[in-house]
Amino acid sequence: MLMVTKIIDLNEDTVTTEFKVTKDCIFVNNDRFTESGIIENAAQSCSAIVGQDFFAADDLEGAGNSIIGFISGIKKAHIFLLPKTGDILTTKANLLSNYSAGNFSICTMECKIYTGKELVADCILNFLIQEV
Repeated sequence: MLMVTKIIDLNEDTVTTEFKVTKDCIFVNNDRFTESGIIENAAQSCSAIVGQDFFAADDLEGAGNSIIGFISGIKKAHIFLLPKTGDILTTKANLLSNYSAGNFSICTMECKIYTGKELVADCILNFLIQEV
């Protein structure tokens, strides 16, 4: 399930996304977005930064490549509140480090998630992204 509704801004070092929490989301329990959903939202938002290196600029549908990504480590994760259904999350991530070799990339990213001006979570995640 996609945890990003819209990409607001994307460059080679940062991304800002939005996600509307809906009742049918698999990460909603008792009308609240769960901790695992928050981490998945962060992961999918972060993957847009490094993942874009695997696609041609004119491949807007992603038809030319297939990639898979894994959270290889969670260095830090603080969750301050569980958003309600209907809330719109704004996720801001930046690339801290990246090692790319051929068809894979290992990276560390910092991510902050907000609903309105309230901080929902902040985390630092390690990823392995690989072309398959």
